[in-house]
Amino acid sequence: MNTILEVNDLSMDFGGLRALDHLDLNVVEGEIAAVIGPNGAGKTTFFNCKKINGLKPNRITKKGMARTFQNIRLFSNMTVLENVMIGRHCRTSSGIVSAILRGRSTIKEEKDVVDFSYNILKKTGISHLVNEFAKNLPYGAQRRLEIARAMATEPFLLLLDEPAAGMNPRESRELDELITRLRDEDNISILMIEHDMKLVMSLSDRIFVMDYGRKIAEGTPSDIIKNPVVIKAYLGEDIDA
Repeated sequence: MNTILEVNDLSMDFGGLRALDHLDLNVVEGEIAAVIGPNGAGKTTFFNCKKINGLKPNRITKKGMARTFQNIRLFSNMTVLENVMIGRHCRTSSGIVSAILRGRSTIKEEKDVVDFSYNILKKTGISHLVNEFAKNLPYGAQRRLEIARAMATEPFLLLLDEPAAGMNPRESRELDELITRLRDEDNISILMIEHDMKLVMSLSDRIFVMDYGRKIAEGTPSDIIKNPVVIKAYLGEDIDA
């Protein structure tokens, strides 16, 4: 399979603290991969290093890499539809002048954005909330809206930072189904940070384990759950996968 993300010898220091220490990992096309480890292991720091060849985040998004955040970052006073439409902005071509003049091509593009965004909401299961303000959504729906907004950019690689955080068991099961569907139906590769080990073991093709900024293990769920170092340090002796 084709490698679509390759990280080699990535290090990051904050003052005297090394948050990432010569990290190596890769994601291949069509894969669901997970990064696990305790708080402070450097997982979110790794996601925050979303910089490739000096490109700014908006340029990286336009090239096909999108992400969600550990702490939800929605436009709380905008509707569900408007939040997704904003995510679609990187795929539009109308400028300020076109928006003011309201030409035929601009009007068509605006309609296309609305239609595309609504279809994303249907795919993520929250189209019935289309006109609700983001701040009024239940927590699980807010998580789905963040995924929908990222999906509006048409990524080939989606980075999910603790997508199941705060979800109840039913919401986690539905998230499992959604992520699998995005991979299978939209041909999107997924790299996620997650503490819900049942979700990780259920979804992942491959798992990377981090500790103190280092990758200490890599493998399939069956490899990881049998790895003595991982069992002792992260999963616990009695983990139920």
